[in-house]
Amino acid sequence: MNQIDITSFLLLLLAALGIFSNNMPITLAMIVLLLLRVLHMHYMFPWLEKYGLTIGIIVLTIGVMTPVASGKISIQTLWSSFLHWKSLLAIGVGILVAWLGGRGASLMSSQPTVVAGLLIGTVLGVAFFRGVPVGPLIAAGILSLLIGKM
Repeated sequence: MNQIDITSFLLLLLAALGIFSNNMPITLAMIVLLLLRVLHMHYMFPWLEKYGLTIGIIVLTIGVMTPVASGKISIQTLWSSFLHWKSLLAIGVGILVAWLGGRGASLMSSQPTVVAGLLIGTVLGVAFFRGVPVGPLIAAGILSLLIGKM
């Protein structure tokens, strides 16, 4: 097998893992990437590498903020969250996770050799532990703390 075949096989395997674990995001992501390869749209990969994370974060933020935009969560509810200890703790955890994500993005840029391991761990976490594929940045942030890099 040549390199292209092995890569396509890996994408198919990961798509199957997504199907096996009933995880539609992993399945669809792998199928889209496989289609880009099969349709010889390799020129899309650098663009996706550069902007895919940003686009994903934008879509994720839209999903998280929709209850506020739709009025399901009112401004009064948001303000009252500063008065409850669980909400204050949630704010603190949110700050910590955002900071870890920033460290993770820096680590992934400066040490691309760790990216493969982070991605494999994230896919396995999504497939077998019902996780969501936002893990690579946070995992890289935690890894940066463990190995002392930023």
